[in-house]
Amino acid sequence: MDHVLLVTGTIFLIISVGYICFATALFDRTALAPLGQFVVNIALPALIFRAFLTQDIAAIANPGYLGGYLFGSLLMLGVGYFWAGVISPKDSVHRTFDAAGMACANSGLVGYPILLLAMPAIAPTALAMNMLTENLIIIPLVIVLAEIGSGRASGILGGGVVFLRVLKNPLIIAILVSLFLVFTGLKLPGPVSRAIDILASSSVAISLFVIGGTIAGVSIRKIGTRVPMIVAGKIIGHPLAVWFGLYVMSLVGFALDDPALGKAAIIMAATPAMSIYPLLAQRYGDAETAATAMLLMTILSFFTISALLYML
Repeated sequence: MDHVLLVTGTIFLIISVGYICFATALFDRTALAPLGQFVVNIALPALIFRAFLTQDIAAIANPGYLGGYLFGSLLMLGVGYFWAGVISPKDSVHRTFDAAGMACANSGLVGYPILLLAMPAIAPTALAMNMLTENLIIIPLVIVLAEIGSGRASGILGGGVVFLRVLKNPLIIAILVSLFLVFTGLKLPGPVSRAIDILASSSVAISLFVIGGTIAGVSIRKIGTRVPMIVAGKIIGHPLAVWFGLYVMSLVGFALDDPALGKAAIIMAATPAMSIYPLLAQRYGDAETAATAMLLMTILSFFTISALLYML
């Protein structure tokens, strides 16, 4: 148990430092946006580069892990979308972001640091595979649903606009370039590789600090019925769905050779929603519920992830 608390305590202590710094105005809130942009547009893409380029192609083309994690995430997205329709049947945007809050994990900024402390040998492999499923399938699907729900995407032209918007995302670019380098066997020049390593190493501390600063600006005015559903779906439902997805893959002949990978997938799914979740929701007018859910799931996930690590 001491080792579990060492892992989760370290992660959430850094988040707490960010919270305190912004809540007490030691850091001005205007600093939050550029720090967040650095993490999302520079540090996290560099982390993706490092995760992919240090892996053998066979390691990140694991059908058991990819299929299980994708199955569980799509299952949670579908369940969330359906259940949110019971609460807000006429609001497709609300349904989309309720479901997204349950199915989009913070693999890069919370899950990876936890695995780096708990299971460092497989942390880069798990990160690479999560980035593939989340950034190439789950997030684009959420954006498409949001565009359709808001009436912005209609027909081939609307679909093309959404596709181009997704394609310009730095995370997508990092994944595609990394995959090209992995498949072709091309190597980056030494200075470029070292620069990427330095930027990637900065992502963990700064990202956790930014998460703390982000939730420092959230006030819980009203919780309503949507927020508890999103929080429970994310920190309890999503890891259960991924566990079920891994089980299904084993039934069809794609069982994981390394049980530690299965544990990593479940831990990744147990993390709070991705940091851009409230930002995406804000773009479509659903920021307050998303931000409140993000605050509560970040706080509660300290206990749920600690319990999960102890059980695993």
